[in-house]
Amino acid sequence: MNDNTWGRRGLLRTAVAGAALLPVAGAGLGAAAAPASATETGTDGAGGETVYTWLGTTGWRIEGNGKTVLFDPYLTRYPTNGFDPATELKTNTELVDRHIGKPDLVLVSHTHWDHFNDVPHIAKDRGVRVVGTATTCFLLQAMGVKPSQLIVVKGGEYLDFGGFTVRVAASLHSRNGRHQYWVPGTLTAPPATVPTTIGELPEGDTLAFQVKLGDGPSALLTGAADFVEQNYAGLKPDIAMISTESTKHSVHRYVPRILKALDHPRTVIPVHWDVFETPLTEPAVQDTSMDLDGLINQTRALSPQSRVLLPAHLAPLRLRA
Repeated sequence: MNDNTWGRRGLLRTAVAGAALLPVAGAGLGAAAAPASATETGTDGAGGETVYTWLGTTGWRIEGNGKTVLFDPYLTRYPTNGFDPATELKTNTELVDRHIGKPDLVLVSHTHWDHFNDVPHIAKDRGVRVVGTATTCFLLQAMGVKPSQLIVVKGGEYLDFGGFTVRVAASLHSRNGRHQYWVPGTLTAPPATVPTTIGELPEGDTLAFQVKLGDGPSALLTGAADFVEQNYAGLKPDIAMISTESTKHSVHRYVPRILKALDHPRTVIPVHWDVFETPLTEPAVQDTSMDLDGLINQTRALSPQSRVLLPAHLAPLRLRA
């Protein structure tokens, strides 16, 4: 169905005008969370330092132990006219190259454009390996990435890359108020033609990744606001980048369940709350259809031992185990 009035999660989009610029203390958050600063550092533990730089949406550049890992690196952030499936794919290569560092690995949660769009360029330009679902790898192969660079995972894998480890958890995509989501589906082979529009990039199943660089903290990276409790059991991350659900809740008790499943992480960082058509080089704008206040306030109430850090575009967080 080609209903362009509805957003990627099936929610009627709200105007950006009047949306709160974040991070700003008190901008629709009350005292729930302070904006994270470039010098924010964990004080407990004596483990190695890892630097996490938010690339907007769910994207991260993670650096530590001489390694760099990218997760869902969507930096181009172009307008889509209300998520029109016919919007052409494009990559701002200069912007991407400026902010990805020297990646050793790229992790992809799923293949909607706001997570996958810039990955083909990064993989081809840097020759870096990519970890993702079969759909992710089929799309990359069709878009010119060498099969030798592609690592297919399903969930349950615990991979050692020498200097850092990656645990993979099969996860779920967010749901809108009608219990649906934008462009579902998977691929069983590379597409016959190279995708050129955002509508040609299906979800392709969703993954979460727990990354630990050297003796730094472990961080769970989520790409959407749903999950499977059993698949998160035993992960116990030091840091959880938790995707924000929509204000039209349809996933049962999402925040209480994910906090319990992750054993109440020491640090919680909300992601996927920003308008992802706002340029990365500008301050993040809160998407008012996303329940950022709910995630922050429930975390404070249900997991008072967890600190909540609100990330800012391109501002590094320096955290220790």
